[in-house]
Amino acid sequence: MSRTTVHLAVYDTFADWETGHTTAHLTQNGFTVRTVGATTGPVTTMGGLRVLPDLALGDLVPDDSALLILTGASLWDTGDELAPFAAKARDFLAAGVPVAAICGATAGLAREGLLDDRAHTSAVPFYLDATGYAGGAHYEEADAVTDGDLITAGPTEPVALAREVLARLGVYDGPRLDAWYRLFHDSDQAAYEILAS
Repeated sequence: MSRTTVHLAVYDTFADWETGHTTAHLTQNGFTVRTVGATTGPVTTMGGLRVLPDLALGDLVPDDSALLILTGASLWDTGDELAPFAAKARDFLAAGVPVAAICGATAGLAREGLLDDRAHTSAVPFYLDATGYAGGAHYEEADAVTDGDLITAGPTEPVALAREVLARLGVYDGPRLDAWYRLFHDSDQAAYEILAS
């Protein structure tokens, strides 16, 4: 594997719509997306899709990856079943490999202590406060926030999450990144001309 491989965590109830823009545009720009589950057994998304993970979480090492993506899922709020994914995010950040988390995955990172000292966002502040985390002072009211290698986004912001990932991985920057976001977030047809040039 190379540093053009991105890993998408998959688990039962994961919110499959939250990473569509991210994975599609990474794939179209030379990245390979591999799915990683707790095991290699099938999982079922919130949308009812069955996904067979490419590898098990225990086999994932940061050196083989350009990015780990964690989506929301009902399971983030019902117990500790997904805690190993947050622990893996800790390994990635410690190794200097980016992590992108959206929706409920931000609560998992909060429980792991990964938001205590980093700027971040989520659905609403009190959602993360309920985890007992110590990072409330670093919460930002924004569609998505990048703090070094950590990207966070609220549940209604899959396009903003993609924007931050595309910027962090150097897929688009400057006017092209802005145009991409305006096209897919705001349906700004004028932005298409910039991307097409």
